[in-house]
Amino acid sequence: MAIHEECGVFGVMSKRKEDVAQVAYYGLYALQHRGQESCGIVVNDDGVFSSHKDLGLVGDVFSKDTLHHLPQGNMAVGHVRYGTTGGTTRNNCQPIEVNHQKGKMALAHNGNLSNALALRDQLELSGAIFHTTSDTETIAYIVTRERLKTPSIEEAVSNAMNYLEGAYSLILMSASKMIAARDPFGFRPLCYGVQSDGTYVIASESCAITAVGAEFVRDILPGEILVFSENGVESKKEHCGKAAKKTCIFEYIYFARPDSVIDGVFVSESRVRAGELLAKYYPADADIVIGVPDSGLEAALGFSRSSGIPYGIGLIKNKYIGRTFISPGQNNRLDQVRIKLSPVKNMIDGKRVVLIDDSIVRGTTSKRIVKLLRDAGAKEIHMRISAPPFLHPCYYGTDIDSEENLIASHHSMEEIEKIIEVDSLGYLPIDKLHELICSTDYCAACFDGKYPTEIPTDIRKDRFEQKLSERGTTV
Repeated sequence: MAIHEECGVFGVMSKRKEDVAQVAYYGLYALQHRGQESCGIVVNDDGVFSSHKDLGLVGDVFSKDTLHHLPQGNMAVGHVRYGTTGGTTRNNCQPIEVNHQKGKMALAHNGNLSNALALRDQLELSGAIFHTTSDTETIAYIVTRERLKTPSIEEAVSNAMNYLEGAYSLILMSASKMIAARDPFGFRPLCYGVQSDGTYVIASESCAITAVGAEFVRDILPGEILVFSENGVESKKEHCGKAAKKTCIFEYIYFARPDSVIDGVFVSESRVRAGELLAKYYPADADIVIGVPDSGLEAALGFSRSSGIPYGIGLIKNKYIGRTFISPGQNNRLDQVRIKLSPVKNMIDGKRVVLIDDSIVRGTTSKRIVKLLRDAGAKEIHMRISAPPFLHPCYYGTDIDSEENLIASHHSMEEIEKIIEVDSLGYLPIDKLHELICSTDYCAACFDGKYPTEIPTDIRKDRFEQKLSERGTTV
C-alpha cells in the first residue's frame, strides 16, 4: 500500500485499415494498474491523426460513443498516466501530439528523465514554448528538433537518446512508422508481440500483449530502438550496451501485474519468492498468513508455503476502487483505506495473523490496515514487507521525491513497529533482492541510494510548476 506512480504505454500497427482504437482501448485496460489519473489514444488514418484524451479511468474516458467517433486506421498509440512530473491537468494527458515541418508525431512515455529540468531550461532559452508541465514534452521537443535535421524518424529518436538521461520506455508514431525505444539502463519494461494476422502490438507489459490476442515475441532490449513499418520490424542497437542494465526491482515487487513477464522473469514467481525469503529470515509464530490485495497476495502465498502456516483471505478489496496512491494528497489516502479494504472477520477473529504487504512508505496506510484487523478481532499482527525499507528518493518514474516523508528514513524498525502498532515487523533483506529475479541487473536506489545516473539538483515532483512560478508565469 504505497504512493508510487507509474504510466503505461501501448501501440498497435496493422497491415490494413481497421478499428485500431478498440485494440488500443483493450490494451490500455490491461495496463490500467500502471496509471489511473488520465488516459488517451491517438489514431493514425493515412497520416491524419485523431485523438481523445482526458482525466479518468480508461472505461470512463472511452465510452462506446467516444470509441465509435475515432476513425479506423492502421496505427494507434495509447497511454495511461499517473504523472511523476507535472500536475493533474488535461494538458498533461498523453500521448503528446506534435505537428512540425516534416510531418506529425504522437509520443507516449513511461518513466522519468533525471535531467528533465536542465533540458527544459536549454530548450526554453532557445525559444521553445511549453504547453505542459510533463517531462514527456521535453522528449517530444528534442525528437522534433533532431527530426528536422535527419532523414528519418528513427535517426531522430537515436540522436535524441544522446541527450536523455534517466528512465524512458516510449512509443512514437509518425505518419508511416511506429518506433519503440527503451533507455540504455532498461529501467522500465517494454515488449512487443504480434497477432495472427500480422498486426504488431507494443506495450509496457506482456499482460497487455496477451489481452489483445497477440503472441508475445520478446522484450525490447535496454537501449534498443525498434522500427515498425510496412517493411516489418527493424532493430537498431547503437545505444545497447552503453550502460549496465538496471531494471527497476519494484516492477517485480509491486508495479507490474502478476501475470506479466519482464525480461524473462515471471512477476508472480518473483513475489512468491519474496514471501519465501520473508518466512526464512523473519519467521513468525502465527495461525494464518494473509496478504494485502493485490501485490501482497503472492508474497503471502510464498510465506505460507515456506512456513507451513495456513494461507487465508483476510482482506477483501473493492475492485472498483483504484490503488491507494491514485488519489493525490494524504487526506484522500487515509479516507480511502476503509472503503477500499474490508476484513474477513471469521478468518481473523482470535487469530495470530501474519500480514504481508509490498511496502511501507509513510506508515499511515499500514497503521489503518492494522487497525482494521484489530477491530476484526486479530489477537496478534506480525507484519512482513516484501521489499526492503524505502530510504531514498527515486528519480526514474516512482513518486518518492523526498526522504522527508519516508518513515524508515527517520525511525528504526522497532520504532516503526510501535508507530503502526504491530507485534513484530520484518522487511525483505536488501542483500536478498537478487534472489527475486536470479540476477543483479536491477536498480534498487530507493533502498540503497546507489543511483545509476547523476542525481538532479531539483527533485520536487512539481519542479516545473515551481520553476514557472519563480518566473512569474501562470501554469
